[in-house]
Amino acid sequence: MSVLVDENTRLFVQAITGAEGSFHTKQMIEYGTQVVGGATPGKGGQKCEGGPVFNTVAKGVEVTGANASVVFVPPPFAADAIMEAADACVELIVCITEGIPEADMVKAYHYVEARSSRLIGPNCPGIITVDECKLGIMPGFICQKGNIGVLSKSGTLTYEAIGQLVNVGLGQTTALGIGGDPIIGTTMIDALNLFEEDPETEGVVLIGEIGGQMENETARWINANMSK
Repeated sequence: MSVLVDENTRLFVQAITGAEGSFHTKQMIEYGTQVVGGATPGKGGQKCEGGPVFNTVAKGVEVTGANASVVFVPPPFAADAIMEAADACVELIVCITEGIPEADMVKAYHYVEARSSRLIGPNCPGIITVDECKLGIMPGFICQKGNIGVLSKSGTLTYEAIGQLVNVGLGQTTALGIGGDPIIGTTMIDALNLFEEDPETEGVVLIGEIGGQMENETARWINANMSK
């Protein structure tokens, strides 16, 4: 089992032809992720890392059957990219981009919430289900298959937690970085609920950051609802 992504995930990369998009697309493919294509406006018809490039997400989803996307679009345009993916009915949208204006994210958050998509991020490292699939920038080589979920606001501390778990012989089911921005699509409680329902996850490492009330709200939810 897994949380949100597995070997059947069909990934679409937004801004696939950019430096970050193309580099991490190659890394995701090497990990085993099914990258079925990507989008960069004005570059439709090209190839990038062996996959087709489209001008729009809607056309790419129609042709490839993608059910997930990763957003590497620069900050001024990233919120529009998130909404474009939601409009194309992409089930899971992972936004790596850092520095999106909060006013833009308020609009994108409500746009996604009103549709059938789930947003992870922005300003996050993404998600990895070990030995199956990774969406984003997490280094897959540090992970080891096991029964512990990892959930973090901080990208760097996600990697640190994985490293320490592996050092004591504890592997991971899925590691998820939700992002540390004030406005994010998937909260700690949302993600813990997924781990709680995953039969292969027996425990979870949860990492917060300074600022906000999410950790306090999550602690109360854990006491009332979490069996792991």
